[in-house]
Amino acid sequence: MQHADGMNYAPKGKPAPVVGPGEFVFSAAHLDHGHIYGMCNGLTEAGATLKYVYDPDPAKVEAFLKAFPQAIAAESEEQVLNDPETKLIASAHVTSERCPFGCKVMEHGKDYFTDKAPLVSLEQLEMAKETVQRTGRKYMCYYSERLHVEAAVFAGELVKAGAIGRVIHVTGFGPHRIGKPESRPDWFWNREQYGGILCDIGSHQIEQYLFYTGEEDADVQFSRIANYDHPEHPELDDFGDCNIVGKNGTTNYFRVHWFTPDGLRTWGDGRMYLVGTEGYIEIRKYVNVAEEPFSTDHVFLVNKDGEQRFDVAGKVGFPFFGQLILDCINRTENAMTQEHCFKAAELCVRAQMQAVDLTPDMARG
Repeated sequence: MQHADGMNYAPKGKPAPVVGPGEFVFSAAHLDHGHIYGMCNGLTEAGATLKYVYDPDPAKVEAFLKAFPQAIAAESEEQVLNDPETKLIASAHVTSERCPFGCKVMEHGKDYFTDKAPLVSLEQLEMAKETVQRTGRKYMCYYSERLHVEAAVFAGELVKAGAIGRVIHVTGFGPHRIGKPESRPDWFWNREQYGGILCDIGSHQIEQYLFYTGEEDADVQFSRIANYDHPEHPELDDFGDCNIVGKNGTTNYFRVHWFTPDGLRTWGDGRMYLVGTEGYIEIRKYVNVAEEPFSTDHVFLVNKDGEQRFDVAGKVGFPFFGQLILDCINRTENAMTQEHCFKAAELCVRAQMQAVDLTPDMARG
């Protein structure tokens, strides 16, 4: 697994099938972001059967087939959409195209599983909501920084068990590494296509805040973006932060940026702090800085019982994927509710829309 490159970060867990071979068939289409590999890893480890893969770029299909040789290269998007065996389509399309394609998927009677961010505008949100309502299909999102990180999963279990009482504040840090600019596709630099930093990687932070606090609605109090060091790409936000207040009075602050230094052994020192009425939790997801040997998935808990550290890599697994499969079969909502998925999407769009631009004049190109 790539630890240094966030775009191709594809976690693998222990197989934990909830269905047998052929009982739940899915296909993959539009491979514009490397997260598609993590999405398909999670589904196949939970027992789903991967049938077709489609992308207009043969090189992307060829690379995908090396990782998933069981897949069949589809001749067209329509072949995937019209396949009667395929129950769900996983996709990591260009961000601005995720909603239009997802609506097409649902119109064809299939559930949809998209990379984050699931959409880029309030108009797309309404389109997605209307199509879900009309078709009865699911529009789920791969918020991977919670769903595919064992430390984040374990922290959720601690919160559910009441280890820190009621969560009243969440602070999140989601730094990323931009890597070699030539490794990024053209759409990565175009705000209309990638949605802006608060809509894009900020979506992880907002989704986690809603999950850990149990908030069902919230308001963006302030948000800021900037392009501090990439004047050659004036539409890139390389920094963003945001403050949110939930309807139940909980609060959230998060910061995201593209300034991970080359010396860090992973693509970003993602951390999260949960403050509860009876204690607090710190999640160090991808690295414990300067600690040898390199390790991931550290959870620190402080409450009335004292101080505890949990190193949970390889011990917790990723239950979301099996739950999603069973939700699709049984039409339940145990993996994630549709309302939760859409509320996170709405708030990240609103944060981006409201953001004050702090870009200094000298960096505007």
